[in-house]
Formats: sequence, structure tokens, C-alpha cells
Amino acid sequence: MTRTDELSAPSRRGIGRDPAGDLMFTAIAIGVLAVVLTFNALNVLDERARSGHPLQFWEPLVWEGSSGFYFVAVSPVMRMLASRFWLLAPPRVLKLAVHGAAALLISLGHVSIAGGMRWGAYRLIGGYYDPFQMLRDWPYEFRKDVLVYAAVIAVYTAWRRFRDRPIETSSAGEVLEVRDGARRHFVPLSEVTWVEAAGNYVELHRGESGLLHRASLAQMERRLQSGGFVRIHRSRLVRREAIAAVESKPTGDFVVRLRDGRELAGSRRYRKPLLAD
Repeated sequence: MTRTDELSAPSRRGIGRDPAGDLMFTAIAIGVLAVVLTFNALNVLDERARSGHPLQFWEPLVWEGSSGFYFVAVSPVMRMLASRFWLLAPPRVLKLAVHGAAALLISLGHVSIAGGMRWGAYRLIGGYYDPFQMLRDWPYEFRKDVLVYAAVIAVYTAWRRFRDRPIETSSAGEVLEVRDGARRHFVPLSEVTWVEAAGNYVELHRGESGLLHRASLAQMERRLQSGGFVRIHRSRLVRREAIAAVESKPTGDFVVRLRDGRELAGSRRYRKPLLAD
């Protein structure tokens, strides 16, 4: 292979939007959360009764319900963070720092908002709940909130990895299931040279023809990571084996020359992951 610059390790990887998958994940998570919180409330009632400090039945339901409502409300934010700072790809240290800061802020929001919700619920029933009680107990609440945040990120990451897994065959190797309206095409990964964003679609280029597929480029990047594809532009992925040369420009941008002679523009933002010593 003739190259102006050598190729480096794989590029940064993203994760695509999948509204149907996210909706299903949220529905399952709400169902599991409702069961867990109900059992937690029943356990609190039993423990208080055993200790000689019984509660009214509705009190632990308000406590657990307010926390559950808050975490359901912020779950889209946690899913966005899991997608934007995808922990299965480097740089992991920076991403872990971002998730740590996010867990801190979400926990502070929890003790503030859930405390206010409990105060309001008690007031409606004619009782009183100190809205700052959770804030004063924040170190204790934070330990629990970190576990909740970590669990959501881990389970959602596994969910997305499962949803976006490529289809494999035992003899022909890896293939892509490409949906084009009501039709489905099964395209061998080895036939795809490069992928380009086209609005709400991506266009898969193989030979002289292209095939539209309704997906985001970030989702395709996630699915094609095991196939040796690299992002060279915010709207373009290229299979490494199809690259013949990379020519850098004084501006930091570059041009990728494919083996078939075609040239693709690359952005300097993606130059470092593409080029090596």
C-alpha cells in the first residue's frame, strides 16, 4: 500500500439514535423500578414497625415514589450522557470524569427536587416533611445515587451494544441488514467502501452504486467499528482497507485517496485518529 501518512488506531466511536429502542428501554426500566421501589417501601414499613417506630402506609410510598419519579424524569439525560461519552471507546479517563461530575449534579438535583416533592405531598395530606432533610443527608443519599447512575449507564450501554450488534453469517462473514423502505438488503461488509450522511439517511457506497439506509452516521459508525471503518469527516466513514493514501494539507485537513482512485475530503478534527507515526 502506498500511503502519504501511515494509518493509526481506530477513530472515536459514537452511538446512534434509536427512538424505538430507547422507548422500549425506558418502559422496561420503569417497570423494574416500580417493582423495586414497591419492595423498598414495604421493607421500610416492616423495619420501622419492628423497631417500634411504625409509619403510616403512604409515607414510604411517597419517599420511594418521589425518588423514582425524579430518576425517570432525568433518564433521558443519563441516556444522552451514555451515548455522548461512550465508555467502550477511548479516552475513557476523561469520559469517566464527565460521568462522575454528572452523577454529582444528578444527585444534588435528586435531594433538592425529591425533598420538595415530599414536602408538597405531606402538605396535601396534612402532614409535614422537612424539604431540606435529604439535602442534610446528602452524603448518604449520594452513595445510593452513584449506584443508581452507574447501573443506568452500564445497563443502557449493554442495551445499545445489543441493539446495534451487526449480523454475522457463518460462511460469508459479517453482513449488514439495510432497510430501504419496505425492502431489506443484506450487504456483505467487505463490499462497502465508504459511508456518507444524507439527511436522515446514510448512503453506503459499494463499487459504483450507492444504497440508502435510514440511520444516523453515528449509529453506522457504532455498528461498523468491528469492520475496520474510520471516521474522516463529520459526515463520512471509510473502510481502512480501501484507503491507498492520505495527503495532508497545510490547514490540517486532508484528502483520502481510495484504491479505486476516488478522493474524499477529510477534516482535521479526525486527522489524529487516522494518522500514525
